[in-house]
Amino acid sequence: MTLSGGRSAGPEARETSGVTTAGLLTYVEAQGGRDAVARLLERAGVTATAEELADQSRWFSYATRVRLFSAATEVLDDPDVMFHVGAAAMRSGLAHSLLLVLRALGTPRQVFRRMPRTAAKFTTVSTMDILTTSATSATAALHLHEGYEHSALDCDYARGLATTVPEIFGLPPGVIVSSQCRVGGGRTCVYEVTWERRSRLGRRRRSDGAADRELAALRGQLHTLQSAATDLVGSDDLDTVLSRIVARAGEAVLAPAHLLAVAAPGGGRPLVHSAGIPDDQAQELARRLLAGEDLGSAAVVVDVASARRWHGRLAAVYPSGEGSMNDEYAMLAAYAGHAAAALELLFALDGARLEASRAGALLALAHELAAAEDVDSISSVVAEALPRVVGCSSASVMLWDASAGQLKALASANLTRERSGILVETPLRPEDTPELVDLLTTREPRIIRDADSSPGLQRLLAQIGVADVVALPLVADGTFVGVATASWDVGEAPEELHGDVLARLRGVGDQATSALRRAQLLETVRHQATHDALTGLPNRVLFRERLLAELSSSGEQAHLAVLFCDLDRFKGVNDALGHAAGDELLRQVAARLRAVIRPCDTVGRLSGDEFALILPGLVDPQDAYGLAGRVADCFAEPFRLDGREVAVGTSVGVAVHEPGSSAEELLRQADAAMYRHKQGHRSPRPAG
Repeated sequence: MTLSGGRSAGPEARETSGVTTAGLLTYVEAQGGRDAVARLLERAGVTATAEELADQSRWFSYATRVRLFSAATEVLDDPDVMFHVGAAAMRSGLAHSLLLVLRALGTPRQVFRRMPRTAAKFTTVSTMDILTTSATSATAALHLHEGYEHSALDCDYARGLATTVPEIFGLPPGVIVSSQCRVGGGRTCVYEVTWERRSRLGRRRRSDGAADRELAALRGQLHTLQSAATDLVGSDDLDTVLSRIVARAGEAVLAPAHLLAVAAPGGGRPLVHSAGIPDDQAQELARRLLAGEDLGSAAVVVDVASARRWHGRLAAVYPSGEGSMNDEYAMLAAYAGHAAAALELLFALDGARLEASRAGALLALAHELAAAEDVDSISSVVAEALPRVVGCSSASVMLWDASAGQLKALASANLTRERSGILVETPLRPEDTPELVDLLTTREPRIIRDADSSPGLQRLLAQIGVADVVALPLVADGTFVGVATASWDVGEAPEELHGDVLARLRGVGDQATSALRRAQLLETVRHQATHDALTGLPNRVLFRERLLAELSSSGEQAHLAVLFCDLDRFKGVNDALGHAAGDELLRQVAARLRAVIRPCDTVGRLSGDEFALILPGLVDPQDAYGLAGRVADCFAEPFRLDGREVAVGTSVGVAVHEPGSSAEELLRQADAAMYRHKQGHRSPRPAG
């Protein structure tokens, strides 16, 4: 397993445990006071603060370590200072958890036999071999990895540290009897340490020192756990708490890397935090952790679980399986218990906040829907509310067009502009979408997965980046109105979509259905108030509104004209064929007028057999008479009424807008021109 480190110019490499830097600062302060520590940091030129360097859970680069060692030698003016720092490790606060683990091994000889694993807890740039051991001696070889410059001060520190092993058991410090730095000009240092036998010491002397250190370590470990518990519950931000769990894990069990994988509350992608592991490796390791796979001797793995709930797993990770030791599982598990309690509290707070937020979102939705008057604005309000209420990644509102036989998206939320455009421009038709047929016939919600959806729908989901969808039919008074969708990106959907998710979606859907039904009724009323019931054309009210709008927006270089039309011999049709035929004639006239005007023009029925047209954007005023001629020509063919062909003509008056004239004046001018035309039976001509 490869862990992060190395000599890149990015963040501080994780190559030296904070236990080492903390011990150094403790020794320097004891010898020269706080001023000496300040001078040490200044001379070393490191960016870390004294507080950071004293944090045993942190890791620093090998370059930082060597600069601190060199600066300490200069500040204390002692060439052997690093040997003394190593020898004073027990008094400088060596990691309590490690001391307890080493103490449990029973003898100095057993500790030295485990020294290669112990060394991995302090550095990732060198490895150790134990060449020989006896009841009172051990020979160790320290190998510096390629790519790092050898430091004699680092070798001094390691030798001093080796002398502290007998002290773990209440024995006097060991003695270095031989030492070879850079054996054969290579990258290896070899040294031999000896110590006294237990039998040569009095019983009281043998036990008191060890017991005191063990008691101090136990107290220190308890303080660490208590401090960790306080720290973990000191934030109500999930990301901060997860980061703290990983950082504090370094105090529970020394390791160059730690990994936390927590199952996301409510499902979705797991929450992964790590230190000392590249992101791509962290994601894969997290997957294996949550799947319950064995990471082997390279990791100490514990469950993060409370009495109520299993949250995930926490691991201390070592390179190539070196470093993990007996009893560390229990220490990491004790810490994981505090982490689980913190997560339990935080998830409970998050749950309460989430429910309050959703309740607020539902209340806000009700207020916004009350203010929204048209279908478009209601659809937008509902789509924007769905992610807040349901907790989905994205959402949409799609309306059913019965005349076209298709379902078309009207609004979406949390999609990019490009993806939203694709959704809006891709209507769904029953003949191509079995899922839509199911919604139309059963009127029941449907869960749609990209992997098993129909080809057309699968293609659409891929284009908009959606993997899972809950589609809720919107039904008002037995009429299928449309569909509200809650959707999730790949890996984001909760495991269970039928429970709370569907209940919240139904709550929004009920409000949406009522609002859409109300908007459709209002739209019908507005249409009836502004359109002619017989022909469907704008009536006098809407025609005048559009004329005013065109007058206010017309430019200086464009001209606007109004045409006024009156049917000839309309009364005769009514008298001869009846009012039903007269109504049919008016409908056919409306259809012919729609067919001859431009898309930008407006045709309306003002009353009886009077029609009017608005012609905006004319380059030349004379163009109005050409359009009037086309209107007159559409009456050349007879109309078919009750199986009979009936010839009906029209009189057309034209008025071109001049600066300063009002809409009413323009209508009066066109009306007057129409009457002159009717009386003279001549071609249309200008008003006046």
